[in-house]
Amino acid sequence: MADTGDEPDAADPDAAAESAAETGSDPPSGGDRPGAVVVPVERTPTLRATVAHAVETAASGEFSAVHFVEIASWRDGDPESEERTAEAERILERVLAWAEADLADSDADETDVTIAVDLIGSDDYLFGPDDYVRVLVAYAEDNGADTVLLDPEYTPVGNTTLLQPLEFELSNTDLAVETAPVTRPTRRERLRSEATGVRFAAMFGLSLAFYFVLGDPLYWFDWVTGVASAAIVSITLSRISFDADPALPRTPLRIVRGAIYVPVLLYEIVMANLVVARVILDPRLPIEPTMNRMRVIVGSGLPLMTLANSITLTPGTLTVRARDSDLYVHSLIPWARDGLFGGSLERWTRFVYYGRSSARLPTPREREDCAILQGPDATEELPIAATDGGEDPGDDPTATATDGSTPTGDTDEVTDR
Repeated sequence: MADTGDEPDAADPDAAAESAAETGSDPPSGGDRPGAVVVPVERTPTLRATVAHAVETAASGEFSAVHFVEIASWRDGDPESEERTAEAERILERVLAWAEADLADSDADETDVTIAVDLIGSDDYLFGPDDYVRVLVAYAEDNGADTVLLDPEYTPVGNTTLLQPLEFELSNTDLAVETAPVTRPTRRERLRSEATGVRFAAMFGLSLAFYFVLGDPLYWFDWVTGVASAAIVSITLSRISFDADPALPRTPLRIVRGAIYVPVLLYEIVMANLVVARVILDPRLPIEPTMNRMRVIVGSGLPLMTLANSITLTPGTLTVRARDSDLYVHSLIPWARDGLFGGSLERWTRFVYYGRSSARLPTPREREDCAILQGPDATEELPIAATDGGEDPGDDPTATATDGSTPTGDTDEVTDR
């Protein structure tokens, strides 16, 4: 990339002023430099090729700076956040070394292209593509970038494919979106990678153990069918069932803490059964079905699934929807709603996945992370569709206007509330 100070317009102020007068713009003060590009990175099979393509494109004069960023899928202060931050920094260091080596091998002057790496988004939980795009847009604005280059294998949250949702969300911003034209792994290579490794071994062991619980481990035919069934399940589900590779001592500790949680959950289920049964049998006790929102702090993936299913298994509450960090839960009686806002199951979920110290946190009610969405005690409007048969008095087409005029409007219009 050439220095803008050597261009003819910069060397001839009169010519530059004349050209500016013709176009109606201000005279250039040194020429416009190409914009910058942001490249989200994660450990993928195509990361090395994506880095090489980004540097090659910048060296050809299309970009003046390349920013490689890793978007944190965790939050600072969470358990294991230090280990995950250290791993992300190691990836960024490797990316920086690759980029500098590629730039040195190119024909471009190293001073014309700026290479930068950064870890972003660790100050808040990021769940869906909209959260990742929000962080990317903010970083791009702060660093003068106008383009986002995506790795075709980019999956920042465990095994959740976010490339197409990211592209869709980014298309609604002012940033240009490109996908690196690199060679992706073949289907055979994917199958080989999924049929090996720690996740496959863990899934195979769990599937085989479950098969023997249902069958006879002393019968040779059950061994043949069990091994075949476990292999099929492991090949197809090992990269879906696990967000990360099982590791020591984290995975065994989670299993032990999960075993401790099972009787606690059973106790909660029994108590809720008794309370709900009493309310149903005694007509004097109130039944107040409401929809509620609770913002939880357990992370995404398996912890969120565990909490949502634990709430559903407890009579009186039903998880209707999980949107990012918000759980929308239907409660049948006030007692169930109060227990939900008390955060007992949330603390136990954090205990299972992150340890005892992580369970010490304020309740959703103390954090003001909960809301009632229906009924006379509602504190927020219901953000999803109202129940069938509900009516809004303000939409009554037969109502008489306050000024005596006849109401107008298409009475056949259907609105989504």
